[in-house]
Amino acid sequence: MKMLITGGAGFIGSHLCDKYVGEGHNVICLDNFMSGNLNNVRHLLDYRNFKLIKGDIRDVELLDKLMRGVDVVFHLAAQVHVDRSYVEPKLTYEVNVMGTQNILEMARIHDVKRIIYASSSEVYGSAQYVPIDEKHPLNAPHPYGASKIAADRMCNAYIQTYGLDIAILRLFNTFGPRQRDIGYGGVVSIFTRRVLSNIPPIIYGDGLQTRDFTYIEDMVRAFDLVLKYDKPLQEPINFGSGKEISILDLANMIIKICGKEGVLKPVHVEPRIGEVKRLIANSTKAKELLGWQVSCDFYEELKKFIAWYKNYGFEPRITL
Repeated sequence: MKMLITGGAGFIGSHLCDKYVGEGHNVICLDNFMSGNLNNVRHLLDYRNFKLIKGDIRDVELLDKLMRGVDVVFHLAAQVHVDRSYVEPKLTYEVNVMGTQNILEMARIHDVKRIIYASSSEVYGSAQYVPIDEKHPLNAPHPYGASKIAADRMCNAYIQTYGLDIAILRLFNTFGPRQRDIGYGGVVSIFTRRVLSNIPPIIYGDGLQTRDFTYIEDMVRAFDLVLKYDKPLQEPINFGSGKEISILDLANMIIKICGKEGVLKPVHVEPRIGEVKRLIANSTKAKELLGWQVSCDFYEELKKFIAWYKNYGFEPRITL
């Protein structure tokens, strides 16, 4: 197949590039390097079936050229940082909503067979009931989440109006190698960097806010199962572990794994504005339709990630 992976030099996107280049597919990786890292895909540059394009999903002419002959689009490009969305809501809207509409329109024009869109659990806001299923109200408290809701619903509009085959994946927190150690969603990487640098992790508020963490290998498998599913998946699907972990417990786990117990302890500061209090996924639909579920214990995955980070996590972010 010929594949376009937007945001392909980013965290999840680069792992998808690895998988599908390795399987012999022709992969076009599109990234503007707003948050992507050349180091994530540098090892693929000599492969004949891999092409790296520096560009932006807001560039319709570029998308028109790249989309020709493409069989499937993995759409992961986004302004992904919640904190940045507070200070740059217009940019967040332009990239996440208008950029997604550009992808959908070019895919429609060029008869792309399937679009796989990476949505986010942030569309739900704080849980009104747990675990959160796909029918939970969409109530994001910040511009990032609102932009993902709008893009999510734009996908639904193209499904209903034009009959496009679009899969909407609502991803809960993903972590693993190549995750950036900055920003709202990279809490595992941020805490790990600080603890390994003998600096205490910073917790906003009491730390009792919870998240649902899935390791990158399981999330890549989720994308692949969606790609290979033999029917259109025309409704959003949650992908999360179904395990609720508080930010305070996460910080203490990382301190323990890094051997810093009795040396470091979390520092609490004022809560963030619009902080989501509770997230835990109901991934029953993913299990029933696709046979997907997480494959490993969170604590073991965390140890694996920290071992990787000790060797590679301090590499600088490099762009084209």
